[in-house]
Amino acid sequence: MSDRALFVVRAGALTTVQDRGRPGHAHLGVPRSGALDGPAAALANRLVGNRPEAAVLETTLNGCALRPRSTVTVAVTGAPCPVAVDGRPASWAAPVHVPAGALLTVGAAVSGVRSYVAVSGGVTVEPVLGSRSTDLLSGLGPPPLTDGAILPLGSPAPLPTRVDTAPQPAPPGELLLRVVLGPRNDWFTPEAVRDFTTRAFRVSSASNRIGLRTEGPALERRLMGELPSEGMVLGAVQVPPDGRPVVFLADHPTTGGYPVIGVVREPDLPAAAQAVPGTPVRFLAVRRR
Repeated sequence: MSDRALFVVRAGALTTVQDRGRPGHAHLGVPRSGALDGPAAALANRLVGNRPEAAVLETTLNGCALRPRSTVTVAVTGAPCPVAVDGRPASWAAPVHVPAGALLTVGAAVSGVRSYVAVSGGVTVEPVLGSRSTDLLSGLGPPPLTDGAILPLGSPAPLPTRVDTAPQPAPPGELLLRVVLGPRNDWFTPEAVRDFTTRAFRVSSASNRIGLRTEGPALERRLMGELPSEGMVLGAVQVPPDGRPVVFLADHPTTGGYPVIGVVREPDLPAAAQAVPGTPVRFLAVRRR
């Protein structure tokens, strides 16, 4: 095997390969997938000189540990966390030189949920439908990382981009999601729609890459009949029988049978990737542009 590879020493709670995803295949039942915090993943690639579409690693809560077979440049962004090379502290959100055989440790998130690890050359696992992203719902793409896995890397750019500053938004203390009501808000009582857009919810610990689940007031339905399965989009807020809204994220199903009370604007979704359980959530009704 080529020396352009990463050996996974510790995979962590959930570390996956992600890029920009595979949009455009919903008619085949394939979700978009891709990095939940797209801006953080793009910044990590920029810091190491990769193209924006290069695949990175998305860690969840407790990081990972990696050993490159050749000298690489690495950047860690997203959820702030300690970074170390052979036990020596290294910079977060900045390019880091990692010699061949050295141990790169990405620690537990200090705040937020997901950190992104970009390596010069990008992770070059075999693409599926044009993307190297792991899709937890459909099972497409590479499986989540396991201890002992080996990930191939591409060739680094000859002249890495120099970045002097790398501003990033802090993980949210409160998640404010702008939402366009519909298409099924008329399936709920006026009181439920008012509660949805005025009362506070909290991020549930049951949230994952498929959806951000909430705790809080149960939204009462006006129509109790069964809704035929229909197409779902990124950011759709589906309300299951327990009445607690679920915001669909990158690995969401392409169809669903519960009513969608509204759709969150896509620019607000990266913050949802970093909202820890218990974070207050508010839905702000806006008009479609």
